[in-house]
Order: sequence, then C-alpha cells, then structure tokens
Amino acid sequence: MTRRTAARPALHKRLWGLLLVSPWLLGLLLFKLTPILASLGLSFTNTFLLTPNEAQFVGFKNYLAALTDRSGWTAMWNTLRLALVTIPLQTGASLFIAGLLNSRRLVWKDTVRMLFFLPSIIPSAAATFMWQGFIRPGSGWLYTLILGPLGLGELIRISSRSPTSGLIVLASLWTIGPGILIILGAMQGIPPEVREAAIVDGATRLRRFVSITLPMVSPAVFFSLVLNLTAVFGGAILLDRGRSWNSGLSSYDNYIYNELFRNFHLGSASSLAWVYFLTVMGIVVLLFWSSKFWVYFPDREK
Repeated sequence: MTRRTAARPALHKRLWGLLLVSPWLLGLLLFKLTPILASLGLSFTNTFLLTPNEAQFVGFKNYLAALTDRSGWTAMWNTLRLALVTIPLQTGASLFIAGLLNSRRLVWKDTVRMLFFLPSIIPSAAATFMWQGFIRPGSGWLYTLILGPLGLGELIRISSRSPTSGLIVLASLWTIGPGILIILGAMQGIPPEVREAAIVDGATRLRRFVSITLPMVSPAVFFSLVLNLTAVFGGAILLDRGRSWNSGLSSYDNYIYNELFRNFHLGSASSLAWVYFLTVMGIVVLLFWSSKFWVYFPDREK
C-alpha cells in the first residue's frame, strides 16, 4: 500500500468531521465573530441607531468618554460587587453539595443529582418570572410561608433595586448545576487508596477534606470559578434587566443596554461593550495567574 493510498482514509475522516461541525462553524462565524468584529468597528464611530447613514469616524473618543464617565464606573463597581458576593457563594455551595452527593450513604443518587442540575437548564428569563412569582406578596409561596412570617420579606424584594439584593444573590444559586457536576466528577476521581491511607493515619473527616479532597479537586473548583465569573459578567442574572437605568444601582450590562436601546448611541454602546470585555478578560487572566499558587496540577510536578 502506497503512502498516498494510506492517507486517503485519514483525509476522508477529516472531511467528514469538518462537514459534521460545519453548522457550528457557520453559526460561530455569522452570529458570533461577525457581530464582535462589527462592534469593534462601530466603537470608533459616532453611529446613532436612528440615523446610521450619518455615522462618522471619531477615533478613540468613545473610549475616552467611557473611561471618564462616572456613571459607567459606578455601574462597573456594582457589577464587581455582585461578582464578589455571588461567585464565592456559588463556588462554596457547589463544593458543599458535591460533597453531599459524593457520600456513600446517599440514596437515589442519580435522581438527586438530576434534581440539583435541572434548574440550571431553565432559561434565565423564565427563571426571572418564576422568582418574581415566588416572592410576590399575597400569592408567592416563598413570601407567604417563609419570608412573611419571619419578617424577612423586605430583604429580597425585587423593588430594592440593589445589584446585591438578597433575591438576586439567592437566584444566583439557581445556576450552580454544572459546577456541582464538575466538582463531583473530580471528587469521584480521587483514588480511594489516598483516603484509606489517611484513615489509617488517623486523619479526621474534616482533615481529609481539607488536606486531600480540596487540593485534588482544586482544578475543578478553578474551572467552576471561571464559569461563574463569565456567567455573572455575561448577564446571566436578569432580575435587574429591562428596568429603567439608575446610575447608582444598575449593573454595567444594564448601562450598555440603556445607552443602546434608550439613547440609541450604537457607537458609544459598542465601545462600552469592549471596555466591559477587556475588563472581564483582565480578571480572567489574573485568575489564571493566581492558579499557580492554589490549584494543584499533578502534571506540573517534576
């Protein structure tokens, strides 16, 4: 068999693979990369949404305006504050629930895991209306049965408008299903001999969790952190979306929404989106840099 004849099956498989992934590649090109590059070009113009034909090139004027806008910085701080509250809560809850689901004493493991994962596949908009129904005074079961009698209704009322209100923070736990499964898979991958050796040495359950489980699942925790970070900054929590802009309380993506669909400044909104993107990328890069101090990667050991 010649080399050319032997290469034909491999080429045939590659062509079939490209053909099968072509719908995804086409969607990525048309609905992801093209709008992203278009927004980059529009960010250097003063395009007004109602009169796009009158757009002019303004260079970095939009970016300078975004960096000196006090309302924008306030909105950015609101978003960072939301991330600082929800991300540790989501990660801690995912780690805790994954530990419970990994217990040998748990019955109906598959059913319980499915119940914890199901809320994460509910569309965000549907979850928003659902949570609003839960806490509606007079008819919402969460408000009527728990919050009202305990006098805690005001803590999570959506009318509080705070980006870190109790309702928004509580609703953020609705999307931790993927993080639970990722960390649970890492826990199940820990060799049982390691735990057995620790038990023989007299290590308590807490000591085994801190000294063995946490270091060995730290890559999964790190991945869950990145997912939660992109979810919070990507606008996955919609409880404050679609509302009137408030410079002291609204998040940054609501600020972009207000600039685009209420003020119709397409060029300015595009520059704000890119400032937002670069900020998130900077945080992700910083998180990756910090991983070498607390994430255990066995392949890095010499």
